[in-house]
Amino acid sequence: MTSIAERPLGVVGVVDAVTGQLRTRILSGEIRSGEPLTEAAVSQAYGVARPSAKAAIEQLVASGLLVRTAHRTARVVGIEAETVRDVYRTRIRLESAALRELAESAAVPAAAVAANAELQAMAPGPDPATVDPDLRFHTALIDALGSERTSRMYRSVLDEVRLCMAQVQGRRLLDAELIAAQHAEMLEAVAAGDAKRAAAVLRAHLASAEDRLVEALGAS
Repeated sequence: MTSIAERPLGVVGVVDAVTGQLRTRILSGEIRSGEPLTEAAVSQAYGVARPSAKAAIEQLVASGLLVRTAHRTARVVGIEAETVRDVYRTRIRLESAALRELAESAAVPAAAVAANAELQAMAPGPDPATVDPDLRFHTALIDALGSERTSRMYRSVLDEVRLCMAQVQGRRLLDAELIAAQHAEMLEAVAAGDAKRAAAVLRAHLASAEDRLVEALGAS
């Protein structure tokens, strides 16, 4: 691995760079569920000081991608049925509230429309490439509220959401065409001021992903 120079970047820059690289490797599955990440290993792998390695690990613990064991070793969080259900139900609570508020003023977020257009342009069928535009669609619903605190709250679970979604698409369980159609239905309901229908479509949309992933985890 290429070492990350600490002096030109500064300590904060180094920590963010290491955190970003580790996050990418975790979300891609290169660093697997349950695998330990020690300060010594991260320090050696990236050519950074131990305090910087420790800070990067702590950021990933805070974001939910790593957990501390009884012996204080950080490990990649395991994706279990209970985790999936909690993550997806947290999303339903936050996003349902966002859709209801948007529907009150029939405000359709342009960023959500743009993200869904990317999904609509994809070939039908399961594709891991849907994860990024799918998450951008849902994040756009939250950000459209214009609340820094609500957006921050949503992003506090975003890495876990991405990890779960990557697991879903990695198992080729969801169809890009279906995702886009359900998104479009949500936006149509918002545009019509139908908060109840928008929230119902969202609930069915996320519950389907939740159920399929839980079923796949049980079969693995």
